[in-house]
Amino acid sequence: MPGEGLLRRYADLAVRVGANVGEGQDVLIRGYVEHAPLARALASAAYEAGARYVAIHYADTYLKRELILHADDDTLEWSSPWQLAELEHFAKVGGADISITGDPNPELLSDLDGVRVGKARPKEYSQRALEVIFEERRMNWTIVAFPNEGWATKVFGEPDVDRLWENVAKAVRLDESDPVQAWHDHIERLVTRADSLNERQFDAVRFRGTGTDLTIGLTPAFNWGAARLETADGRTHVPNMPTEEVFTVPDARRTEGSVRSTRPLGLAGGVMVQDLELRFEGGRVIEVKASKGEDVVRSQLESDENANRLGEVALVDGSSRVGQLGVTFFDPPSTRTRRATSRTAQASLLPGIRRSSFRKERRTRRVCTRTS
Repeated sequence: MPGEGLLRRYADLAVRVGANVGEGQDVLIRGYVEHAPLARALASAAYEAGARYVAIHYADTYLKRELILHADDDTLEWSSPWQLAELEHFAKVGGADISITGDPNPELLSDLDGVRVGKARPKEYSQRALEVIFEERRMNWTIVAFPNEGWATKVFGEPDVDRLWENVAKAVRLDESDPVQAWHDHIERLVTRADSLNERQFDAVRFRGTGTDLTIGLTPAFNWGAARLETADGRTHVPNMPTEEVFTVPDARRTEGSVRSTRPLGLAGGVMVQDLELRFEGGRVIEVKASKGEDVVRSQLESDENANRLGEVALVDGSSRVGQLGVTFFDPPSTRTRRATSRTAQASLLPGIRRSSFRKERRTRRVCTRTS
């Protein structure tokens, strides 16, 4: 476990820079039961930042396992009325949401039916959450990670939690004398990169590497963005901590070619996909291969009519803090918001950015090529 001082600094950073909790806001904190130390620190920091009320919801992977083993197919996707009512409350009052990742039992579902694992999410709730957060922009939110024994064992092969904390702390700039200012500086650097891409007005992005030759068409409707989003009432927030990407919404009809992931892909529910290969034609995934987790990927791609199209393209600096660590973290970006999207996600192709945030007016015919 980290010292009380480090945990406190982490919580303050997540509340003040990540979610940017404001005076009088209601705050919802989500995580696994094993995340309780950070959840409590976040609650304390939120109240100190002026929150009116803070709620903590804990998930339990063992309970989810029992659901997958015993529930009928309809119940796997069932959304409880109280979940939906709470979501509507936070949407109505313009609340803040803080999600904690770092699966404490990353292999617990690995022996179960992959199709059922892929279905085990409250479908109506997830879709409504997507609308509230990305389309209506009613909530400011962030995602932070909590190192624990199960996650450390997945990453390092042993429960070296201290080592994982060192890596996470460096990734989120807690090693800086003033982490808050360090984050403001980092955000400005990423925004400058996004502005540079917008000035060039690329028509497409092409990725090339071993097993990969993928062209993703862009659209004149959207700009490149970075690091921060803004709610409908003007509150900025940093959705992911850490974040090293610049991103945009592609033309969902203009993805062509093949892509092979160079690292494992973590999906919600603790499923790790190994050696993923996808082939796109006319914007849709038409072929899927993976040495592990292929059935789960197929299940998610079939979850709705647009699930096999891309919703975001991102560029990540390999020399960033995360890149310099050389660690594969095996951690899906979110336990809720990323799960709520219905589009494909892979190493550098991430779903779920609100489209109208990045509008632009013109297009040239240049192609940005990235070779790995």
